[in-house]
Amino acid sequence: MMSNNRPAEQVVHWVDKRLSLRAPQAESLAKLHQAIDLSSGLLSHERDLGEVLAALREAFPTLSDFERDFPSLCFALATGVGKTRLMGAFVSYLHLAYGINNFFVLAPNLTIYNKLIADFTPNTPKYVFKGISEFGQQPPEIITGDNYEERGANIGLLSPVTINIFNISKINSEVRGGKEPRIKRMREVLGDSYFNYLANLDDLVLLMDESHRYRAQAGIRSINDLRPLLGLELTATPFVEATSGKTVAFKNVVMDYPLGRALDDGFVKSPAVVTQRNFDASQYSPAELEHIKLEDGIRLHETTKVELLTYARENNVAVVKPFMLVIARDTTHAQQLKSLMESDAFYEGRYWDKVIQVDSSQTGAKEEEMIARLLAVESFDEPTEIVVHVNMLKEGWDVTNLYTIVPLRAANARTLVEQSIGRGLRLPYGARTGVDAVDRLNIIAHDKFQEIVDDANRAGSPIRLQQLILDAPNKDDAKVSLQVLSNTEHLLGLVTPNAHKDSLKSDGGEASGNAKPVFANEQEREVARVVLQQVQALELERGLVPNSVALSTPEVQKIITERVAESIKPKQAGLLDEADTAQTVVNVADVVAKTTAIFQAQIIDIPRIVVVPTGEVSSGFHPFKLDVAQLRLQPATREIVGQDLHSHSQFTMTAETGFTEERLENYVVHALMDFEDVDYFTQADLLYDLAGQMVAHLRSYLTDDDARNVLIQYRRMIAQTIHAQMMAHFWETATAYEAQVSRGFTSLKTSNITTSANEPIHHFRQTVTELGRIKQMVFGGFEKCLYPVQKFDSDTERRFSVLAERDAMKWFKPVKGQFQIYYKRGGEQPEYVPDFVLEMTDVIVMVETKARNEMNNEEVQAKASAAQTWCTHASDYNTQFGGKPWRYVLVAHDDVGEMKKVIDFI
Repeated sequence: MMSNNRPAEQVVHWVDKRLSLRAPQAESLAKLHQAIDLSSGLLSHERDLGEVLAALREAFPTLSDFERDFPSLCFALATGVGKTRLMGAFVSYLHLAYGINNFFVLAPNLTIYNKLIADFTPNTPKYVFKGISEFGQQPPEIITGDNYEERGANIGLLSPVTINIFNISKINSEVRGGKEPRIKRMREVLGDSYFNYLANLDDLVLLMDESHRYRAQAGIRSINDLRPLLGLELTATPFVEATSGKTVAFKNVVMDYPLGRALDDGFVKSPAVVTQRNFDASQYSPAELEHIKLEDGIRLHETTKVELLTYARENNVAVVKPFMLVIARDTTHAQQLKSLMESDAFYEGRYWDKVIQVDSSQTGAKEEEMIARLLAVESFDEPTEIVVHVNMLKEGWDVTNLYTIVPLRAANARTLVEQSIGRGLRLPYGARTGVDAVDRLNIIAHDKFQEIVDDANRAGSPIRLQQLILDAPNKDDAKVSLQVLSNTEHLLGLVTPNAHKDSLKSDGGEASGNAKPVFANEQEREVARVVLQQVQALELERGLVPNSVALSTPEVQKIITERVAESIKPKQAGLLDEADTAQTVVNVADVVAKTTAIFQAQIIDIPRIVVVPTGEVSSGFHPFKLDVAQLRLQPATREIVGQDLHSHSQFTMTAETGFTEERLENYVVHALMDFEDVDYFTQADLLYDLAGQMVAHLRSYLTDDDARNVLIQYRRMIAQTIHAQMMAHFWETATAYEAQVSRGFTSLKTSNITTSANEPIHHFRQTVTELGRIKQMVFGGFEKCLYPVQKFDSDTERRFSVLAERDAMKWFKPVKGQFQIYYKRGGEQPEYVPDFVLEMTDVIVMVETKARNEMNNEEVQAKASAAQTWCTHASDYNTQFGGKPWRYVLVAHDDVGEMKKVIDFI
């Protein structure tokens, strides 16, 4: 097999980086490379299957049989990890390293067939070759089960690489009754059948998506006659169910990345089993139990909707619309459930047009069409919120917005359980967010499903389910996502009076935003809105407006007035007297003066600061002691099969894989050098120190020969383990750092909070007796806060707000994005959001409250260091223009009390 003049090992690394593969995808690609490296027979038709299998067995303990008439390797990756993208990596690697040009991709059904075509087509959202430059100008030609007859003799003219995508279920339907599938029938344009054309290719590689779906079908037996060079199988469930009900594991697995690992590594949602507190199922009839479980599912579904909305608003990302999946016993039961949930008896008919039924009552094309409709449930234009199905959890439902599952049928088959959970495990934002409600899949438990939950939680099970206990339902448990605007908008009359109370009732927590608006006239309010827009635009003109105080200067007032007048003239001519523009219905200059005055009074100047290194920048890693307690790697021998390409004679030998290093440490050091942030020339001493620690650990339980064997086989995995620990000790320095100020002040961002729809606004001085509920509570009654209501994460914060109201001129709790302060946490740079900002008479204070035992926590100190640096630069800037300096204070929770003053902490 011809190569493209690149060492295969280099291609593996290049494809990994270009496609930004996840760790399990990269590991799968490395295993394919390892298999080909061990047996050249994998890519040669002149081979002995037994010898090829023998060459691979010791390297891959889970491989005992190819189970086909050609070498076929199975890569078992948990749902949600990215099997289609791995296909793209396989194709890229085989083409670039070995010159393979022809690929045949099998899909198990129409839904996945259409999805694969889309993902292999350029300029689509999930294009699998994005980043592969060789395919940029000349992407692979896609031949499908729908167009192969049209392409005819022109196949291969558009690109040297051809990817054939076919639907196995269609081929299966064509062979019923002993008929030949259409792909095997003679076509004049080819001079033969398309099947024979493919079978005569000497470099055809077969990729089987969801291979567990067609292990014993007539269609796959027909496909075996293609005599492919190599088969690559992908599935999340590497087993089939026998007629006895037992599962039979695949014998050709070379990569096993089960759901448990995906959960541990954070690639999927975390599943949670849900029940009611102190619930006794035996006290209810089956019908009553079903009704309660459906209602509990809806409660969680509605809460999740609000949590997702709040998260999207806080992080300025697309809103995810969740849906609920109900598993019915049979088609009759499914219809009954659908009728119930669409009736007025179920939540006053709220879901009458939001339920779809998916079951086996439909067959053939109608069945596939019905399943394809499910792909639309992610869109806000699709009203579906509940999907009722019967044993229809087929692959291809690659939706990311399934958050609640209500199983109402016996589910004791392993496949059903794993795929039930699997349908809902995909993460909508591609990674876990750290917000439980956004990262969690809820499974409503019942008596029959509990058996499966218990099995999932047995000792040694890779799946660990969280537990979520619901209180009994009550009329006050509905959740809302509340957008709280700053007092500026309230005082100008730009929001509905008491807008924050549309869904909240008062409990003595009257807010500062309840004052009578300055502008009662709608025309004045329209002009005030435009004034605020112009003020926000002026934030970027730091030379003209270095701080909010400058907004009141005659020069700036004149500029704002002119810009506002110009802005409203074409859009709202009625605001100006058309006969004489000097005489206005609305006195623009007066509105500008009043609006800017309120804006100044209801803001604390927060400059936008970016600290950038200047001069020479250096970085590295501090020395540290490796944690190797969990590494107990064992050696393995490998049989190498070689074949002379001229005489075709074969030889075998047992040998080490890869090159031999003089020093054992070199295996680790060379692997660490592959990481882009590791510089050998400046970090050589550290790299050899860490490698020495690893070698010493291996020698503590292995001989030198066995340690060498382990290092040869697992050097990349060892390097990844070491590198992950290195990131916690990363440092960076520069000759100097320069603070760049892009804005002298920034408007207050909208605060987004989630709370119960009927949660009262509590007065901030009110003593909270149920401390566990404080995160659900909303507080008001403020006079100096810049928002009408606030939420607190702890009672310490509530008590600190009492001090802020008493001692500060004005204060508020910042939201994400207000400061844009970032701190180092290993290799990441998360945003730090302080608890409070207070403007005092002669200083502005940034405050963080913490439990005393967390004060010296490494992350707390990293946040403090970043905040102190920001305050230093903010002080330097403010004092240039007569402003107040900034101070950062870290306050222990038990120091917060009304006997204290804020000044005591500064």
